[in-house]
Amino acid sequence: MYQQIPQCGRVQAGNYVDFAAYGITWRRAREATLTLEEHALELVKRPYDLRHAGISFWLASGIDPAECARRAGQSIQVLFRYYAKFLAEARDQSNRLIEESMKQWEAPDSGLEGV
Repeated sequence: MYQQIPQCGRVQAGNYVDFAAYGITWRRAREATLTLEEHALELVKRPYDLRHAGISFWLASGIDPAECARRAGQSIQVLFRYYAKFLAEARDQSNRLIEESMKQWEAPDSGLEGV
């Protein structure tokens, strides 16, 4: 049977806050903390943007995507779907590093002559 998810969240005092209030609170927090330039860039426009930034940071730090997915409570498939562009950039960076290493490997090693 279908179970409806309540449209509210529990606050520290034990009361419930309607999810619609989150948007109002988030907008006020952005206005209070961001500079005009940051606000114009639409940084952290939604609360979810913080989660996205955190997971992107993990990936950029070199954390294995499977571990990122586990920590985010997602499947690797979901991670790849939502972070495909980021992961493609990481793949391109990895390819560049491999190419650089191969060039160094193929270059004559003048330091080993006469050994």
